[in-house]
Amino acid sequence: MLIVYTNKNHTTFVPTNIVNTNMKIEEAIKSSVSMCNSKKAILNVIYTHNIVSDYFAETLKPYDLSSEQFNVLRILRGQKGSPANMSLIQERMIAKTSNTTRLVDKLLLKQLVTREVCPNNRRKMEVLITVKGLELLAELDPKVEQYENNFAKNLTEKELEQFNNLLEKFRTI
Repeated sequence: MLIVYTNKNHTTFVPTNIVNTNMKIEEAIKSSVSMCNSKKAILNVIYTHNIVSDYFAETLKPYDLSSEQFNVLRILRGQKGSPANMSLIQERMIAKTSNTTRLVDKLLLKQLVTREVCPNNRRKMEVLITVKGLELLAELDPKVEQYENNFAKNLTEKELEQFNNLLEKFRTI
């Protein structure tokens, strides 16, 4: 399967080993065991998470960026020029178990962020996105939007709203 990205300048074909699956969870995992709906729901969420994550990784692969690094850049862009400390970044991360320090270190090496000691509290580090980081996100924005739309295209706006509501309700323990 190929993921195709187009913009006004060029078309990029990204080969992927991800298989398009439109089947019941029992078929997807090749299970003949009868399952209750709560088990099917959990398996569906995990299975779907893996598919969505794999496609996102393929989207970011040409940019040598992980989804966690991308998340840090998006958080920093959302700061609109104000620095973020490591604690703020960690609080806003989608994957709460991410090692924020390691992620920022990798982004520093790529010159996508800067990190300096906070002048008001020398125990805190302030992180800012660089122009290079902003330019990378600007280039990725249409590709990420296309990625999101590829998954959303099978649902109506009303179904997407319902889907979001159900997921938010489902993760409330």
